[in-house]
Formats: sequence, structure tokens, C-alpha cells
Amino acid sequence: MYLFSLLYICLNFGIAGEFGGSCNLRFDDTNPTKEDVEYVEAIKADVRWLGFDWSELRHASDYFETFYLCAEKLIGDGCAFVCDLTADQVREYRGTLTEPGRNSPYRERSARENIDLFRRMRAGEFADGAKTVRVKIDMASGNINLRDPAIYRIRHVAHQNTGDAWCIYPMYDYAHCISDAVEGITHSLCTLEFEDHRPLYDWCLQQIDLPNHPELLRPLIDAGLKTPVSTPRQIEFARGNLDYSVMSKRKLMELVATGLVDGWDDPRMPTLSGVRRRGFPPTAIRAFWERAGVTKQNSTIEFSVLEGCVREVLDASAPRRFAVLDPLKLVITNLPEDHAETLTFPNHPKNETFGTRTVPFARELWIEREDFMEVPPKGFHRLVPDGEVRLRGVGIVKCTEVVKDTSGNVNEVRCTLDADTRHGMPGADRKVKGTIHWVSTRHAVAAEIRLYDRLFDVADPDDDSGGKTYRDHLNPHSRRVVRGFVEPALGEVVPGMACQFERIGYFVADSHDHASGRPVFNRTVTLRDSWAKATGK
Repeated sequence: MYLFSLLYICLNFGIAGEFGGSCNLRFDDTNPTKEDVEYVEAIKADVRWLGFDWSELRHASDYFETFYLCAEKLIGDGCAFVCDLTADQVREYRGTLTEPGRNSPYRERSARENIDLFRRMRAGEFADGAKTVRVKIDMASGNINLRDPAIYRIRHVAHQNTGDAWCIYPMYDYAHCISDAVEGITHSLCTLEFEDHRPLYDWCLQQIDLPNHPELLRPLIDAGLKTPVSTPRQIEFARGNLDYSVMSKRKLMELVATGLVDGWDDPRMPTLSGVRRRGFPPTAIRAFWERAGVTKQNSTIEFSVLEGCVREVLDASAPRRFAVLDPLKLVITNLPEDHAETLTFPNHPKNETFGTRTVPFARELWIEREDFMEVPPKGFHRLVPDGEVRLRGVGIVKCTEVVKDTSGNVNEVRCTLDADTRHGMPGADRKVKGTIHWVSTRHAVAAEIRLYDRLFDVADPDDDSGGKTYRDHLNPHSRRVVRGFVEPALGEVVPGMACQFERIGYFVADSHDHASGRPVFNRTVTLRDSWAKATGK
């Protein structure tokens, strides 16, 4: 499921909840060649993951007999006919946007002949594509959707729900409006691409007139299905687009097929499986679409708005942990070599109900390499030669020596700990400007950490005005893998567990590759919007 599809789900369930209504989950399984049970189950799981539950689970195939009876009514009323034109001939007869179409030579068949042919289509007498059922509207209409569109075609293919019971299947536009009416749907919400289809939606409902023809519902009543029946209203809204993304299904398929991403669930992909694997909480996605709102105007929403929603949710819900992504060894020389103790830290600084955890502390620690600089710029408040910094939860240390390798790279910094600044001691409140985190080298767990970022490096990768394609705008730094160290508590977490690596960002244990003793974490989002700073926004 694509990320922009979530607007549709959130909108439908959200409006139903807001006004005390109900929302069904219906699968429009009118094309047996494109249906897959695994796909259906995945959508059901996705809807539940988003926090929604449906009033009733329905399928368009539940109504196949009613669709058929409605088509017979249209034929009997002289509003539909069986057409023998091939697909190429239909396109030729349809005309263009500037030229009217021509009537099919089979348009004036008698109702009796059309009913006979339609029943023989159902009986399987004709090959795929040999005949279609088309409704009679207006071949000169400016809306090409109204130029005698097909409502039935022949497909000798088994259906996942009905098996081999049918070899003719209804077209989506025809089945959609009848399904809505049968279920008592009052408002059928869809994206703007269906705006030109609304006249056909309304025409079918008007001609069939289900409320006044209960005999068409007999198969459903006999099957025990509720049939409240309504005259639904189709309402269109603009699809939500994100910057730094492509939303075209074709382009996303190309990214997967060519190996430019690691599948549909790659954490950089604007798919539900991708953002789930990246660690985006469902409440954040719902909040994002609520803020985006609904409009008739196509617009592009900033990716930073989505990231902001994710940060808000994770700030309140994610426990804190220590991790070092680019390790530099720090040795506290005035502690014994075998020194070891356990320190207690809150799991969340703003919520005591999260409880506490213990973290082992020893003489040798890993710190972030960027937390030490030999020649610091102005305003640098972390560790420097002869400078002091507070080790989170420990006390103040002073850098006394810098150890380098033969190439001049810093291998290790040596410090002394001011014991008087430890918790409970008289100097515990002594102020220094910087505080850094750490993990014990003796107890730390090695981890693979995947640093994900935006898939494209420009806001509008679809802009080909400069002769480039969206593939030319792929961000080469959108996925970077490092080997770091995490505190022991992170070595045994379950896949999908989210946390904040203090001072670094929000991460999630990968749903595929993470395992006990072999942790793999994906960066969900940074602590702050680094793109805004980089682009000057």
C-alpha cells in the first residue's frame, strides 16, 4: 500500500468516526487476474495497524449476482447492448478529445437479442474479448467516459472468492456505484482522478434505481447480507503529494525492479511497508494526514511535516537508550582497570511511568568521535585537550592526554574523573557547558546501524526541465550503514521496538534482520530537522 493511499483510509475512517457513522472495508475484486489473497490479508493488517476497524468486511464479488441482474435490467430497458467490437475497434470508434465518437454497429440490437447474448456470455459460449456489454449514453459527449462505456467483459479465469462460477466480470466503474448503493453508503470519497467518472456513477444509479427495484437484491437477501440501500454521493478530493518523493506507482515499481532500492519495504520508500519498517508510528501517520487536510487543489506537502509528526509521537512514547555510532575510546586513568559499577537512568526524562534501567559503567568507554576535537571551532562545548565535559550520569572528566596512531589519527583520549562531581557528592552541581553520552567498552553490544534519509536530494524529483529524470536525483547518502555500539539493554529487544538514541535520533529494531545478540537498528528520524538547516528554510 502506498503512503498517499493512507490519506484515503484515514479520511474515510476519520469522517465516519467524527460523525458517528460506520465505515466498511470493501475489496473491489472485479478483476480476477489481479486479485491475491496475500494482498488482501496485507491490506487488512495495514488498516488495523493504522488503528482502524471496519464495520463490515465486504467484497464486490459478494454482489456478482446483483450486478448481473442490474445489467439485465439495463439491457431490458434499452439502456445497454452486447457489442462485438474488438478492443482496438472500440478505441477507433470512441473518437478523441476534439472529435466525437461513432455508434457501434451493434448498438441497435433488440433487447431480446441482447439478453440472449448476455446469457450466453455468462454460460461461457464466447472467448475472452469476443464480446462486451456496453451502456448507451452519448458517443458525442465531451466526457469520453460517457461514450458508451463497457460494464461487462469476458474472462475465463477463476476468481479467488467465486471460483469458476463466473466467466464474465463487471467493470470497476459499474460495480463501484452499485456496491455503494447496496451497502447503504452515503458518501463515497475518492481522489480527483475519478471526478470525470462521477457522471457515469450517477447515470448507472439513476437508470438501475435500486431503491425501487428490490427484486434485484433478492440474491443478497437470500445470502443473508444486509442491504440498507441508498443513493450515494461521490465526492472527490486531491491526492496528497510529498516533496522529496515520487508518488507514481510506475516509478516506484522501476526503483524496485532495477534494484535502486531494497524492495517495497525499503525504509526509504513511500509505502506503508517501508515507513513501518523505518519505524513511523501509526499515530504519527494519522496526525500527518489530519494536518494535511482535504482540498480540491493538488498540492505538495513538505516531508518535514511528516517527520515533525513522527518526532512528536516518538518524543512522548520512545524510551531512551545510549548508543555510539562513530566510536572513540575514552579511558578514565584515575579509576582502577577492573573498575565496574552499575548506574541507574530513567527510561524517559518526562514520564516516570516508564521506570528506570541500569547501565554498566567501567574505566574504558566509547564516546562519539565528534564529541572530541583537538582544535575546536568557536562555540564547541564538548571535550577538548585540557578541557572538561560531563559524562552523562557519571560526573565531570578532564582530558589529560590524546593518543594517536602513526598516521596522526586520534585513537584514544585519556581523562581523569573528578570524584567530587559524582552523584551525591558536594561538587555534583558544578557546572560545565557540555554533557556527552557513552557506553562501556567492556559491556557494549556491537550493532549494525542503518542511517536512512530522504530518497531524493531535491524537493521535486519529477521536475525534468533540466533534462534529468527522477533517477538522476537519487540521494547517494539516503542509506548509510555503520558499525556502532549500544548499551546492553538494546542487545535483546524485539524487532519493531522503537527508542531514542540519546543526542542522536530515533531508531527502531529492524523487523527483518534484527535478532537477539545481533542487533540491527534503522534510523527513523533525526532529533531535529537537519534538512531545514541545510536548505536554509
